[in-house]
Amino acid sequence: MSTSDDLHKKKMATKKAVKDARIAQATEERGVLILLKGNGKGKSSSAIGTMARALGHGKRCAVIQFIKGRNETGEYRFFRDQDNLDWFIMGQGFTWETQDKAQDIEAAQKAWALAEKLLSDDTYDLLVFDEMSYMFKYDYLDVEPVIAALKARPKMQSVIITGRTMATPIQDIADTISVVQDERHAFRRGVKAQAGIEF
Repeated sequence: MSTSDDLHKKKMATKKAVKDARIAQATEERGVLILLKGNGKGKSSSAIGTMARALGHGKRCAVIQFIKGRNETGEYRFFRDQDNLDWFIMGQGFTWETQDKAQDIEAAQKAWALAEKLLSDDTYDLLVFDEMSYMFKYDYLDVEPVIAALKARPKMQSVIITGRTMATPIQDIADTISVVQDERHAFRRGVKAQAGIEF
């Protein structure tokens, strides 16, 4: 075996030992709160991908879309017939499309009433609150009742919240926060949004 091979083997053995030690230290079993934020493309897609993983393990899931007000998205069409999935499209569209604050607040309150109910239901393993963060940015929802419900949810229930920005109190209680950063987007190059990529 060459010196290069020996060095590689030693390096990988050290890395494995570090990883194994971290895995051994992670002994707590409970659901997690995951925040997917940032100005890049892929936050909702990441959440849906995690949901697909959960469904593959026989978990019961629910999605609440707080803003997207359409049901022709590819992900909805693909997942809508899943037995272990409930999918709720609650939004009226983006605020700049509706231009009706009262209507948007009413839609947000209805979506939150449903979300709060699901957060107390221990038959759900994973909840995805898609684009919920906008509800706090535009003052459609008070963050404190949301924090209380997230803290009081069933022990093994996990929640994913997506959106560009996140209210600080929600970030404070999150287990995992991932930032999706926009370095380049086809839209700014004049490429039209297309089925199967953007929706």
